[in-house]
Amino acid sequence: MALIKFFMSVFIVGLILAAASAAGAYLWLQNEMGRAGAHASPTPFIVQAGEGVGQVANRLEAEGLIRNAFALRLTSRFEGLDQAVKVGHYQIPARVSAAEILEQLVAGDVIQLRLTLPEGLTTAQILRRIEASDQLQGEMPETIPAEGSLLPDTYLFDVGTTRAALIDRMAQAQTDLLAKLWAERADDLPLNSPAEAVILASIVEKETGRAEERPLIAGLFTQRLRTGMRLESDPTIIYGVSGGEPLVNRRGERRTLYRSEIDRRTDWNTYQIDGLPKTAICNPGREAIAAVLNPPQTDYVFFVADGAGGHKFAATYAEHQRNVAAYRAYERAEIARERGN
Repeated sequence: MALIKFFMSVFIVGLILAAASAAGAYLWLQNEMGRAGAHASPTPFIVQAGEGVGQVANRLEAEGLIRNAFALRLTSRFEGLDQAVKVGHYQIPARVSAAEILEQLVAGDVIQLRLTLPEGLTTAQILRRIEASDQLQGEMPETIPAEGSLLPDTYLFDVGTTRAALIDRMAQAQTDLLAKLWAERADDLPLNSPAEAVILASIVEKETGRAEERPLIAGLFTQRLRTGMRLESDPTIIYGVSGGEPLVNRRGERRTLYRSEIDRRTDWNTYQIDGLPKTAICNPGREAIAAVLNPPQTDYVFFVADGAGGHKFAATYAEHQRNVAAYRAYERAEIARERGN
């Protein structure tokens, strides 16, 4: 009996020591995982494809981002996160603990870069911006996308994204948007295909910088197409002359159209050709495309700049002539004011 009590005492003591040891190990692990890192500023860190938690933990320790790789490996094993770390480029905040870093890597909270490609740029202008971006990798593709085939937007992407991949993404976004909006188009539009919708939307995009005017100008051009009027859009002349690049004089200053350019017949000059131009004249945004596919009903068929960044609209030629006269008067007043200064 005494022997049994002795062994029971030893067993209980062993349990107590084991529990104390486990508690101590747990407290040590919590302490190690909770200690702040040594880096005083945010630090980039890359998890490569095929890396396990052990390799990642060792590199984190080697780079001074954590203090104890063993503690991180042990924690990931206890929590079943051995295979949960996501590949990608990370920005590790300053002084964060190993526990916070592990949480970030498991969540896949990678660095997101962004590039804004606004509406109304030609394909050539978009490609120049993509080529000049130091956030993207790789060479430019040899094949140049068609005018109007890229959807303008602000694109978020991971570090390491290639230029070709972003261009493909823009083209796919345009394809997807067109499929959706074409299916939802109004009845009896004077447009035979999504490609024609993009051409008309590109003209609307270049005619106004005001979002609230896009539907009205879309409706006006739709009305012109229905009635057989020529579109007579200045941006289409410019595209035929310069490929959509700004017109400049010999001194390199911005200029307006010459009479000879208005009279010159090109595949895009809608003062000289009926219907739509040969191709789009820029890459229109989703609002312009949506506007031409569901334009408002309007009697307006004329418009002219109002001198304040917008336009005045008219249903008759006589009313349009009055609007033009008002704009010419505004121009003369502006010239006189500039000369007076």
